[in-house]
Amino acid sequence: MIDILRATANDCPHGVLILDESGTLIASNQPASNIFGYKPGDLVGQTIERLVPDSSRLLRIDLWKRDSQAGADRSVPRQQTVSGLRKDGASVPVEIALNIIDASNKRYVVASIDNVADRLKAERDLLAVGREGLAFQRLMADIAASFLKCDPATLDAMVADLLRLVAQVLELDRLVLWRWSDDESLVMPVHGWSLPTGEVPAEPLPVASAPYTLSRLEAGETVSFTALDELPDSVDRITFRQRGERSALLIPMPYQGGGTDVHWVLTASSMTRELEWPPAIVERLRLLAGVVSQALARQASQVALQQALDDLHQLRTRPSESVVRRPEGPRTGAASRIVSESADVREALIQIEQVAGTSATVLLRGETGAGKEVFAQAIHDLSPRHRRPMVVVSCAAIPTALIESELFGRERGAYTGALSRQIGRFEAAHQSTLFLDEIGDLPAEMQVKLLRVLQERVIERLGSTQPIKVDVRIIAATHRDLEQAVREGTFREDLFYRLNVFPIRVPPLRERIADIPGLVWAFVDELSRAFGKTITSISPASMQELQRYAWPGNVRELRNVIERAVILATTEHLVVPMPHTAATPLPPTAMTLASLETEHIRAILDSTHWRVRGRGGAAERLGLKPTTLESRMARLGIVRTKT
Repeated sequence: MIDILRATANDCPHGVLILDESGTLIASNQPASNIFGYKPGDLVGQTIERLVPDSSRLLRIDLWKRDSQAGADRSVPRQQTVSGLRKDGASVPVEIALNIIDASNKRYVVASIDNVADRLKAERDLLAVGREGLAFQRLMADIAASFLKCDPATLDAMVADLLRLVAQVLELDRLVLWRWSDDESLVMPVHGWSLPTGEVPAEPLPVASAPYTLSRLEAGETVSFTALDELPDSVDRITFRQRGERSALLIPMPYQGGGTDVHWVLTASSMTRELEWPPAIVERLRLLAGVVSQALARQASQVALQQALDDLHQLRTRPSESVVRRPEGPRTGAASRIVSESADVREALIQIEQVAGTSATVLLRGETGAGKEVFAQAIHDLSPRHRRPMVVVSCAAIPTALIESELFGRERGAYTGALSRQIGRFEAAHQSTLFLDEIGDLPAEMQVKLLRVLQERVIERLGSTQPIKVDVRIIAATHRDLEQAVREGTFREDLFYRLNVFPIRVPPLRERIADIPGLVWAFVDELSRAFGKTITSISPASMQELQRYAWPGNVRELRNVIERAVILATTEHLVVPMPHTAATPLPPTAMTLASLETEHIRAILDSTHWRVRGRGGAAERLGLKPTTLESRMARLGIVRTKT
């Protein structure tokens, strides 16, 4: 039980102390150590009276010390703000609440600790505002006091009402609280008020649509402008103009309830006139941001603690079950997109972190369906270019006649049907990353032009002689053996060496057995949300079968299998039907000549992604004319299976 309590404390965003029946600390988390100025682990053995001298009188610890009857988990009915004592003897104001847990004939007390020094300072600063802000002072003082007493379930409504009142007092057209994280592409409105309807703007803001503003906010800087022309980035100006905002003030909030990769910002704006932002208004809104930040952080801490207590109660009361449960805790950092329990993937992630911060060209090598695009996205997300979206090009999916215009763009009239100018993927990826998937299928004539771009970082649109400089980071991927292709003369040697600056091997799924449970749950969570179903457990037998299967289609095949299982699921317990291809294929000696021919043609078609014509196509590899191969495919009934 104590191990579970320690794990629960470490997951809480705010300070947590765990005491035994004598009031002695037996565990604490890092935030609690920071509050009282101790090193990790040094709080163990201290008494609650040493850290909070008034605890016995104000928090009535004697109640739970005297109460010897075992029962359900209980909590002291009030949160209290008291004076804590740091290791160096300094006093620190803290808000503290106790939760009593009975388990295995032992009693533990979980104390939730929150440093409220910043909030109290904000309240003092608020009282220092002049007579002109008397109405705002009174409003903020009342709301700050009500936040301390409110239930976490009602806090969202109170925050929304507060933003409405402040907007009306300060005569603002719009006041909105926004949230986004480093691995998301949209900034989402959470609470707010806006003229004329009073409702929160429903449209999210794409991260890429305001690069200057969001980069300043992520750095902890306040952004304001009276007129749109004051914004230095044209992309930001266009975005705010389209949203109808003529003036705006954006204040980053010191909220710590969602991790360091989560950002919150309070935005005040005017849509009807150009508005100045005098220091008095800025300071009032900054105080508002601080009060709301403290309230949201406290809500996150209380919700996390209550969830942990509920989980403990379920662990004590439910019988043991032979099911595979969802793994605890989200993945963060480079692993947020990639399940990395296996040694091979961890090695690849180390390489990703080493190369992501550079502009070096990366070559991802791995089988079809192994997740090369996911690895490429992880490199881009960790790179300085992550503010702009990665551009993806499948070299095997674009017809040979169009691939030059797709990559480099075209001028109007460059060829029949080119009715307008069009920029290519290289220009679209300027100051970002271009992912060239299946680079081994690039036609020979395009390999020469790509080599020139990699050397000189200059392109020319089709139909134009005007050079255009581009700043693009290249990530290429292939399932082919490029060294063998170089020896066979189907891939240029100089281009191979240009691409092979930093090769990373993406292991196939059959070498990632330890990653299969994490991948399964990731797909279950994604697909159950999409289909409106709830899945809480997976059959252990199914999980064992999934880990024994060879997965010739790699992660892509696994996702398809899980998708089918979720569609068929009728309860919260998932049973996964295994694919029929798990059976061992017949040996060649047991097959007819027609079957052997069919299998051979299919294998060649699969290796060329079903491209029949052109250099490197299936017809050339089989030594047949394209028309002959197509007629033979029709005779043998060979058609591409849709997935």
